[in-house]
Amino acid sequence: MLADGLALRDDAVMDFVAAGLLDGLEGEERAAREQLLGRLVNEGFSLQELKAAVEEDRLALLPVERVLGGRYTAQEVAERTGLPVEMMLHVRRLLGLPDRGADEEVFSDADVNAAESIKVFLEAGLGEEAIAEITRVLGEAMSRVAATTTAAFADAFMEPGDSEQDVAWRFADLAEELTPALSPVLLAAYRSHLAENVRSGVISRAELAAGQLAGEQEVAVCFADVVGFTALGSELEAQELGGVIGTFAELAADVAEPPVRLVKTIGDAAMLVSREPGALVDAALTLLERVQEADLPSVRAGIAWGRALPRAGDLYGHAVNLASRVTGIARPSSVLCTEEVRDRVPGDFDWSFAGQHRLKGIGSSVPLYRARRKA
Repeated sequence: MLADGLALRDDAVMDFVAAGLLDGLEGEERAAREQLLGRLVNEGFSLQELKAAVEEDRLALLPVERVLGGRYTAQEVAERTGLPVEMMLHVRRLLGLPDRGADEEVFSDADVNAAESIKVFLEAGLGEEAIAEITRVLGEAMSRVAATTTAAFADAFMEPGDSEQDVAWRFADLAEELTPALSPVLLAAYRSHLAENVRSGVISRAELAAGQLAGEQEVAVCFADVVGFTALGSELEAQELGGVIGTFAELAADVAEPPVRLVKTIGDAAMLVSREPGALVDAALTLLERVQEADLPSVRAGIAWGRALPRAGDLYGHAVNLASRVTGIARPSSVLCTEEVRDRVPGDFDWSFAGQHRLKGIGSSVPLYRARRKA
């Protein structure tokens, strides 16, 4: 019997066998596959779709895909919202999603709402270039959120001994129930970060006169990374290594209190920035202390002061490159700073000269100083 009470016909089973959809399966596993295939056929999936899913080991995910999938073409969204078809497809590419044709049903009700919002932004005067930049950053962030959410759901809701049949409908039900509940969480996080950016922002008289924010800014930039991370990969199990990175990222976020901001984490490294170098040095020292308390592998940090260009939520420029190079030669469990950083907060920390260094991509040798807490 199928889950909806309909009997599975003998000719359907024969079709599944002929298509190779039951190859290598016996007993309860085969019976569960038969039940799942029968119900998927009732749900409208073709034999070709089922065969492709089996070959890719994603048969149990087809119901979830149906729940989360699209129902409108780009043309239909354009007719509903007035946003051109070309722009709908362009936005999808900017989000990092695969190319699709204008007649493919890949857009959902949420995409219709998004298209209406984009039209509002355009009518309010936000340029297409600005929308493209926001969309690219959003796509990168949502890709990470989606991957993390998928892994968390699997860990929480998969049980030992589950069959494909069990997982397929459990995950589909959870996706239908819990995905809408995630939207307020994402919105709240965005509003909070937006408020914090406004709270810490500065608009000078010169910027008001020019009608735009300045390009480059003078800031302190810090990189902190886990020492010997590549070697750790051969010593630790994948799950344990992931735990190290997760804890490190959490600690980096914890020390990034205003006026310090966490720009990003990249695997085993974190990038922090502040217009107040003393606060950034303190945050770096605190991060090293908390890493040690958490019994994680050693971390080192490098800090530079200079000009950097904010772009798409990231920073670019000389100060960023210099901070990265300084981090690369810092010793484990140390915070190494350029002379400009030391000169701006000379009395706040104990400083020791760490020598003149030739850094890759930097013209002249650079004097560096190690920062420590005052005794």
